[in-house]
Amino acid sequence: MGKNKKAVLAFSGGLDTSFCCLWLKKQGYSVITLTVDTGGFTDKDLEIIANRSKLIGAVKHYSVPATEELYDKIVTNIIKGNIMRGGVYPLCAGPERLIIAGKLVETALKEKARTVVHGSTGAGNDQIRFDVALKVLGPQLDILAPIRDLEISRK
Repeated sequence: MGKNKKAVLAFSGGLDTSFCCLWLKKQGYSVITLTVDTGGFTDKDLEIIANRSKLIGAVKHYSVPATEELYDKIVTNIIKGNIMRGGVYPLCAGPERLIIAGKLVETALKEKARTVVHGSTGAGNDQIRFDVALKVLGPQLDILAPIRDLEISRK
């Protein structure tokens, strides 16, 4: 792959994904960061995230609005099915990862990147949600999860 190694990183701008960007650069990747707004980000939040991406050396940053897509493809069906987590609240936090994974794959294909990256740890279900969705939506892509794979903890 040489100097043309590209990776698209699901980027929140937080500690874990910022580390991932720096680690990927150290591994020889050109890093493209992607923030998928499925709701909850303000314009100021997105500006701060984009600035952080640039500050830590990503070659390009995308902020993609996806609130409507999340609602249309997932939330409406959860509401119609009355699917509740623990019988208490609508189960939409996990399925939202499918939308992010889809945007990662779309961006990787657009940018001709062979690698997609997420910042999930080895704990919890997000790692599985991302890995499975990415393998289904972009089976030709390599998937990295540096926080999990390097067994990094906050300690």
